[in-house]
Amino acid sequence: MDYLDMYIVGVGGQGVLTIAEIALEAASKKDIPANFYPTKGMAQRGGFVKAQVRFGRTLYGPSIPEQGADVLASMELSESLKAVRYAKKGADFVILNSRWEPAAVMLGKSPYPGEDTVVSEVEKAGARAHLLSTSPLPLFQGEPIFENLYLLGAMIRRSGLSALFSLEEIAAVVRERWPKVAEKNIFTLRAGYDAAAAGKPNGT
Repeated sequence: MDYLDMYIVGVGGQGVLTIAEIALEAASKKDIPANFYPTKGMAQRGGFVKAQVRFGRTLYGPSIPEQGADVLASMELSESLKAVRYAKKGADFVILNSRWEPAAVMLGKSPYPGEDTVVSEVEKAGARAHLLSTSPLPLFQGEPIFENLYLLGAMIRRSGLSALFSLEEIAAVVRERWPKVAEKNIFTLRAGYDAAAAGKPNGT
């Protein structure tokens, strides 16, 4: 694949930008040109965050146009709806079924979208929805894992990102980035990959 555009959404505190940074480091190791466009906005815990990465492009701007993303991912179910219009037909959209209710929902001013609603909107856009369950997430030696690395592992298995990077190449970046917790983080990546490979996400 010569070009690949990746669009990731979530809320502050979930590690959306970290997913993009890991992919960028992996691209750098393989001399793949990449443009990164993070949008932090209200990136404190609970605020909307998005990251756009365009691989294989040297003369293009970093902003992905609507209906232009080959790979999409979401760290939060309702935030997925903000990314749907960027999905290219045939794109893969990997969604972590994590729920952080916005203020309007908590105040009873608007309903929280269900899984069926989100998947339906993704499919209407002509993309494939892969819903990754968090009930329950695996534990590492009794401790919670990092959800963003779990999602990244699933992305390698269920999206076009695998055309650029193997799980081992992503794991090598993660190991170098956090050597003191490498065992836990590699476990997390593989757990997400295995969950996706086992057919747990929808849209398979």
